[in-house]
Amino acid sequence: MDFHAARQNMVESQVRVNDVTDMGLQLAMRHVQRERLCAPSQSFGAYGEVEPAIAPGRVLMKPRDISKLLQTAEPRSGETVLAIAAPYAAAVLKHAGLTVTAQEADPRAMAVIEPYLKELGVTCVTADLKTPAGSDYDIVIVEGAVAEMPASWLKALKVGGRLAVVLKDGPVGRARLYLRLAQGFSERDVFDSSPSTVPGFERAPSFEF
Repeated sequence: MDFHAARQNMVESQVRVNDVTDMGLQLAMRHVQRERLCAPSQSFGAYGEVEPAIAPGRVLMKPRDISKLLQTAEPRSGETVLAIAAPYAAAVLKHAGLTVTAQEADPRAMAVIEPYLKELGVTCVTADLKTPAGSDYDIVIVEGAVAEMPASWLKALKVGGRLAVVLKDGPVGRARLYLRLAQGFSERDVFDSSPSTVPGFERAPSFEF
């Protein structure tokens, strides 16, 4: 398979046409080898409009959704990033000139993504996703949906920092951007999105009598 051609076609047919105009992100997505962040048996689907598997229960977000989420965060070269269960976002942002830490909870997923991310210069950490590795980040980004967002993710931001995440408690979710202020946070919904939920972040079952 010609991954280079597939990569260029992905940007033209799934990214640019969905109002992702950030040229730095487009350039990074033309170079990042997305197929190396999938399970080897799933690399054929790396550039399709699908969520290719990384490991059991873990997938990459569709190119359309992750590109729009990345643009929402307004990344700038030199900024610091915590990529939570977000290996493709980590690779793209590193290529765009940011300093990136990729955090995973599942060692099986880390075993797939770590070799390529380390080649790029991304710091990799395996730890509970609800406990961010470090603090004072300019950007926190999550490559998957969550039913409820831990307050700890917001606390990992510096003043002026942005958190981009999809909140989903049903078939369709909403990408949301949070901005840390000197006192408190602001938030706004950005676009509809329906990615798979990050394992461990499903809505807890409730009982009614």
